[in-house]
Amino acid sequence: MKIKIKLVITIITILSIMLSTKMLSGQIMANSKKLDPTTVIWYEHPADKWENAFPVGNGRLGAMVFGRTDEERIQLNEETYWTGGPYNQTRKGGREHLAEIRKLIFDGDYLKAHHLFGRYLMGYPVEQQKYQSLANLVLTFESQGEVKNYIHQLDLDSAIVTTSYEQNGISYKREVFSSPVDQVIVVRMEASRPGTISFRAELRGCRNQAHSNYATDYFQMDSYGDDGLILTGKSADYLGVPGRVRYVCLLKAVTEGGEIQVGYRDLTVKKATTVTIYISAATNFVSYKDLSADPLKKAQEAIQAALKKDYQKIKEDHLAAHRQLFRRVSIDLGSTDNSFLPTDVRIKNFDGKNDPNLAALCFQFGRYLLISSSRPGTQPANLQGIWNESMNPAWDSKYTTNINLEMNYWPAEVTNLSECASPLFQMIKELTDQGTDVAREHYGCRGWVLHQNTDIWRVAAPMDGPDWGAFTTGGAWLCTHLWEHYLFTRDKEFLTEYYPIMKGSVEFFLDFLVPHPRYGWLVTNPSTSPENFPDRPGNITFFDEVTGWMSPGTTLCAGSTIDLQILNDLFGYVAEASKILGVDEEFRKKVLETRAKLAPMQINRKGELQEWLEDWGQKEKSHRHISPLYGLYPGNQISATKTPELAAAARAVLEQRGLTGNGWSSAWKMACWARLYEPEKAMENFLYYLQHYTFNNLFAICSNALQVDGSFGVTAAIAEMLLQSHEGFIDFLPALPVTWSSGRVNGLVARGGFEVNLQWDKGKLTRAELVSKKGEVCRIKLKINGKLKINNSQGAVHYKKISQDIYEFKTKAGEKYTISI
Repeated sequence: MKIKIKLVITIITILSIMLSTKMLSGQIMANSKKLDPTTVIWYEHPADKWENAFPVGNGRLGAMVFGRTDEERIQLNEETYWTGGPYNQTRKGGREHLAEIRKLIFDGDYLKAHHLFGRYLMGYPVEQQKYQSLANLVLTFESQGEVKNYIHQLDLDSAIVTTSYEQNGISYKREVFSSPVDQVIVVRMEASRPGTISFRAELRGCRNQAHSNYATDYFQMDSYGDDGLILTGKSADYLGVPGRVRYVCLLKAVTEGGEIQVGYRDLTVKKATTVTIYISAATNFVSYKDLSADPLKKAQEAIQAALKKDYQKIKEDHLAAHRQLFRRVSIDLGSTDNSFLPTDVRIKNFDGKNDPNLAALCFQFGRYLLISSSRPGTQPANLQGIWNESMNPAWDSKYTTNINLEMNYWPAEVTNLSECASPLFQMIKELTDQGTDVAREHYGCRGWVLHQNTDIWRVAAPMDGPDWGAFTTGGAWLCTHLWEHYLFTRDKEFLTEYYPIMKGSVEFFLDFLVPHPRYGWLVTNPSTSPENFPDRPGNITFFDEVTGWMSPGTTLCAGSTIDLQILNDLFGYVAEASKILGVDEEFRKKVLETRAKLAPMQINRKGELQEWLEDWGQKEKSHRHISPLYGLYPGNQISATKTPELAAAARAVLEQRGLTGNGWSSAWKMACWARLYEPEKAMENFLYYLQHYTFNNLFAICSNALQVDGSFGVTAAIAEMLLQSHEGFIDFLPALPVTWSSGRVNGLVARGGFEVNLQWDKGKLTRAELVSKKGEVCRIKLKINGKLKINNSQGAVHYKKISQDIYEFKTKAGEKYTISI
């Protein structure tokens, strides 16, 4: 009898637990239905590691929020905290060895050319400086006990990370955001029961422990008044460059109820009902060559101004500033039950078809990251945006210009965030400083040049080693962004300001290009196709005296395909810009004459677009870089309709490279497939990206490291699938996959200054709206069976058909045009 009673009790207990669990699960699911699957990233648990934490940023101050309930960690960054200080890599007299290096390359003696390039043309120091982690705010909470109804979320629309849970019958909520208005990071804590928030806070500095035997990045942690903390420190010496950056990070706590106690380097809050923590940070950085600012004064001014405002006002101002940018674009590709699951579960369950709005979330995440890491007046987004926990980050978390920095800004214009590209434009202008020195001393050329990397100090010489550093078209590639900005905005004042920068890049190559002794074409020499080692006779493994390791060969060559594609574009852009501005007629003729002599694109024996002048294979089977496809995307020289043979050759390269690579490689392939009008191929790469190259928070992965380029690239690729405008007309839904059969997107931007809203059903466009910002003539591509109607506020608009599927009509600035079939 006792056994039966015990059995009944056990069964009742199990059923009770199951019912409770089901009710809890149902409650969380019900709450999740309230979360927008296109703008909210969320977990049912804290972040297990830094790479899965949630980012906030105001362009200058960044934080990664873990969402822990026992000991919270909020990792902090300030964008100008780098190792070293102003320095110059230029190697004087390198130009004296250029002729010999060129001859060796033309003669096929690539290894000896590699050695000489390493000795005389590499910058010194060979490496560059590192972006650093500023601090960690650690909050150790007194409250213990089982945690229920836990949700940790990042709302892209509000730019606020919220952590909410129940513990001991009390509901707790924390909000974290980085205000672009008040220039502080805000941590807000609330509890449903008065007097139940108690914790200890430390503002911990960061030091390079891996190199602690010689690191010089010291810091001090102290109290600040009777309600705050202060962290002060300096940057590390690195590569023989003295660490000259000084920084200050301030924290102030404001409570409702309870009390604040300050130790000599920590702060304790006891029995508060609400707590608001304000964090400011600043360095002595003024510019890449000026470190004369007072970091304490800057940090104090920001935090004192914030303390004079009410918390709700700070939050409202933050929301208004963020949404002024973020809400320009909205997107809905369709939701399923999977769309309302936690984001890490959505990614795990995704099969390419069962959650269309996961693509919408990725799209908006890229836009969020750009807003958060790149605003007018800040530094450009580096390899990790502005988020970095390491004193020795992967690839130094700097600016890599053989694809990565460019990809960071691919979504800026098309997704209506043009202002967010201004830090990139300012950087390009600053790079001409040392870029001019390098052009003169390394190559004996006019103008300016940048290779494959730079840092906050705007160095421009070759770095890492000849295999990477010989990429002379990094600055030229960046200049194409200047022209694209003009195409999207039609801002003639901007073009006037930046035309000399573009012209300077062209001037360098007018001097640098040389005739190929066998083919007669003009080529770059030395040259390299980024990071891809050609499989050619004699390209053997050898010990490289620059890197100090065994190299699988050398990448040095003459006239890589990507070099000539970039120059073909840039020469054309500069010639057109000079024509628009009515300047430099003779220079324009010279530029166009030179452009006509550039080596053309070629198709190899396998039907692939050739990567080098010669028909060489590659040592890696499926290299992550698809450099010869620059001409397809982001360039505009390969077209599925205008150059079908080259398009087929580009397709063959994509097939050969396959799906493997890393996050940014997947994004680039997606965009290329979109340009080839093959949406299902783009989706294959998107699926592979999510399965292999994203963290749970949708940050992209590159060789196991967090990077932002892939996240930005995916946003740009999705935009390219929905809207294209690079061929002189606006193409609606050019690469729409079957899984996005119905949907809408509002606020995309087409070249010519047109803001575009699209709606479609069953794979067919049902409605399009255009707002003409500049009053340009509009050309649209439509394949229609019925009658086309175009209307504005005055009624029907006259249009004409100028070729198959292409229609043209005049517009007025500020007017909206509705297109229906």
